[in-house]
Amino acid sequence: MQSTIMDETSAVSEALAEKVGPQKFSIWFKNSTKLTLTDRYLKIGVPNLFIASWIENHFSNEISQAVRAVTGAEREITFTIDPELSGHQRRTQLDSQAQLVEKTQNRTRSRRGGTRPSSGLRLKLTLDTFVVGSSNELAYNAVKAVIREQQSPFNPLFIHGGYGVGKTHLLQGICNAVGIDRPQTNWLYLSAEDFANQFVLALKTKRLEAFRCRMRQTDLLAIDDIHFLASKPSTQEEFLHTFNTIDLAGKQVILASDAHPKMIGQLSEKLVSRFVSGMVVKIDTPDFKTRCQICKQYTETMRKHVPESVIEYIAENLKTNVRELEGALLKLIAFASLQNQKVNLYIAKEVLAEHLERCDPIVHISDIESAVATYFGITPANIHSSKKDRTITLARHFSMYLARKHTKMSSSEIGRCMGNKNHATVLLACKNVEEQIQRNVELRWNSPAGNKISKARTVLARLEESISG
Repeated sequence: MQSTIMDETSAVSEALAEKVGPQKFSIWFKNSTKLTLTDRYLKIGVPNLFIASWIENHFSNEISQAVRAVTGAEREITFTIDPELSGHQRRTQLDSQAQLVEKTQNRTRSRRGGTRPSSGLRLKLTLDTFVVGSSNELAYNAVKAVIREQQSPFNPLFIHGGYGVGKTHLLQGICNAVGIDRPQTNWLYLSAEDFANQFVLALKTKRLEAFRCRMRQTDLLAIDDIHFLASKPSTQEEFLHTFNTIDLAGKQVILASDAHPKMIGQLSEKLVSRFVSGMVVKIDTPDFKTRCQICKQYTETMRKHVPESVIEYIAENLKTNVRELEGALLKLIAFASLQNQKVNLYIAKEVLAEHLERCDPIVHISDIESAVATYFGITPANIHSSKKDRTITLARHFSMYLARKHTKMSSSEIGRCMGNKNHATVLLACKNVEEQIQRNVELRWNSPAGNKISKARTVLARLEESISG
C-alpha cells in the first residue's frame, strides 16, 4: 500500500510538470516543494509562507487536475512549512531519515564490533553558509565552543528564537562540523516529532530497548523543535531519561525551540530545570546589515547577479526572517528569468510590491501572540497547541482576530503560523470574537492569579494597547 501511494505521488508530480510546463515546475515545485499523497489529501511541504501563498494562488487548478488525473478522485490540498526545504537545494525528509536511521544502526553495530564508525552522512546545512551578525553572534560562538571542546562547557546548549532565524541551520551545522573534525563522534540529529514517533513505534513493536540504545549511545544528540514535546508527558519522561544518560556519560545534548524553556506550555518542571541548567541563548531577527549579507549569499548560491541597491531595498523592507528574504529573492529572480530581463531596482519595486506589503505587517504575529499569552496568563506555545480549554481557546481566538486585523496575512497564513490550523478555523475564530465585541459580552477565564472576568471590548482595548506599545 505504501509503495502504491509513493508511486502515485511521483505520478502526480509528473502530471503537474506537464500541466504547468518544465520551466515553471523547475522554479516553483522541483526544488521548492515536497508532495505527500494520502487517501484523503495532498500535503505540499514548502520552505516559507511566500512559496505557499504563490503556489496556492497561481497553481491550485493545475494541482487539482494533476491529482484527479492520477487518482481519479479529489483530494484536499494542504500546505505545511517544512524547515528542511530551502531555495533550490533540498534533501527530502524521507531520504534524510532513511539515511540517518541506516547510519545510526551502522554506528551501533560498529561500536559493538569494535570497528571504526562510518562517517559518510552529511546534513544539508553547514556553518560555512551561516551568516553571523549581532542577532545571532552569541549562539554562533556557543556552537563553535561545542565543536572546539572535547568536553563541552555547557550541557545542554538550548537555542531558541522565532521562525526562520537560523536555529535548524546551527544544529545541522554542529553535526556536520563535528563529523568532519572528529569522525569517530557518534552524532544524531532529528526533530522532536521524530523522537516522539520513534518512541511510540518502539512501544508498539516492543523494541523499546533498541530505541533507547540508538538514542542514548550517542556522543552528540541534536533535537530540533523540542517544544513539540509539550503536553506529551510519557514522551517527556522518556526524553528526560535519555538526556540524563547522555549527560552523565559526559556527552553533549543540543536543543532548539521557538520559545525559552520556561515559556513552553505543558513541559514538565524536571525538563525545564534540566534545560535551563545549561546555556540558553536566543537568536533575534537579523538586523539590516545581516539581512543584506544573507541576500548576497543567497544570490551567489543561485548564481544570479542582483545589484546592491536591490539587495538593500529588500533587506530594508523585509525584517522578519531569513525565509521571507529568500522567498522575495526567488520571486524576483524567477520573474526576471521568465521575462528574460536583468534584475534592477525598478523591476524589484514592481514585482515585490504586493509581497512586501503582505510580509511587512503593522505588527508581527509573534508580538500579538506574546501580548495575548501574557494577558491571559498562558504561553505562546499554548496558543499553538491543540488544547481546547476555555482560557486557551479564548486566547487563540483573540490572537487570530488581532492578526487578521493588524497584519496583511491571509487566514491560511495565520493558521499555519498558529499551530498549522486551517483557514476555516481562523475565520470561525474571527467571527466569534467579532460577535463577542459587538455584544460586549462578559468573558471569563482562568489565570495563574485566579478567575478573571472582563468585558470583550475592554479585553480588546487592553490587547491592542499592549501590541501597539
